[in-house]
Amino acid sequence: MMSQLPLDLVRTLLAVVDEGTFDAAAGALHVTPSAVSQRVKALEQRVGRVLLIREKPVRPTESGEVIVQFARQLSRLEHDAHTALGMTGAGEATRVSIAVNADSLATWFLPALTRVPEELRPCYELLREDEQHTARLLREGLVMAAVTSAPDAVAGCSVRALGRMRYLPVAAPAFARRWCGVGSEVPLEEVIVDAPVVFFDRRDEFQDAFVRRLTGGRPASARRHYVPTSEGFVDAVVGGMGWGMVPATQAEPLLAAGRLIGLAPERAMDAPLFWQQWKLDSPALTAVAEAVAAEAAEALEGA
Repeated sequence: MMSQLPLDLVRTLLAVVDEGTFDAAAGALHVTPSAVSQRVKALEQRVGRVLLIREKPVRPTESGEVIVQFARQLSRLEHDAHTALGMTGAGEATRVSIAVNADSLATWFLPALTRVPEELRPCYELLREDEQHTARLLREGLVMAAVTSAPDAVAGCSVRALGRMRYLPVAAPAFARRWCGVGSEVPLEEVIVDAPVVFFDRRDEFQDAFVRRLTGGRPASARRHYVPTSEGFVDAVVGGMGWGMVPATQAEPLLAAGRLIGLAPERAMDAPLFWQQWKLDSPALTAVAEAVAAEAAEALEGA
C-alpha cells in the first residue's frame, strides 16, 4: 500500500491544499508550478481518483481528504520519531491542532490543556467550530483531534465519551418579567414564542429546540440576535437583549448574583460531547487526550 502512495507526491498534495494554489505550493516546495501539477496528476493516476477541486483556493475532494489526513498523520509520526531519536532542535515545540466548540473553549477546555506535561513542549492550534461540525475538520485532515457531538468515529479516528454539557434557559430579571411571564400567572409556553432571543449563530439550534419541546413544536421568536462568541452571548442575555440557553457553568454564578433568572430550571438541556482523535501512537496526542478526559470528568455532567 505504501508503494502506491509515494511520499513526495503525498507531501506535494498537502502543500497545495495548505497553500491554496499550485503556484504558492511550488514556492513552498522550491520547485516549479509545472512540477507540482505533474506530481498531483501522478498521484491522481495512482489512486484512480480526482483529489483536488481546482478552484481558488483549491479544495480536496472526499478522496483527497483521505490523502491529506494521511499526509498530516505521516508528518506527526515523523516529528515524534525525530523527537524520540533526539533529532529535533533544542526547544522545538510539538504542534497539536484541535477543533473545539466555543462554549467548551470558554469554560472547561483551556484548563484541560494546562494538565499536559510541559516537558512535551506542546504548542496548540485551536480551531473554534460548532460541536456538530467539528468532525468535518477531522475528516478534512485539518485537525488531529476534536471535541464533537458526533458519537460515530471519523475514518481513521478513535472516539471516547466526555460527558454532557448542561444548558439552562435564562434571562435578565427585567426582561423575564416583561417577556416571559415571570411574576404573573401567564405560562411560559404562551409567551416564549414572541420573546426576543439570542442565538450564537445561524447554526445554533438550542433555543429553537427548547421552545419546540416546551410548546409542542413551535420555534423560538423571529426576533433573533446573533452573537458569535460565548462570552458575548452571555453578556447579551445579561444585558436584556433576549433570553438564551446558557451553559450552566456560566449561568450559575449569575443566577446566584441575581443578574439572571431561570425560566424553566427543570427543563435544562444537555449536549453530549465526545473526543475524537487520529489513531496515532503519539505521546503528545495521548497526553492531551488524557488531560481532556480528566478535566471533562470534573466539569461535565455524567462524565
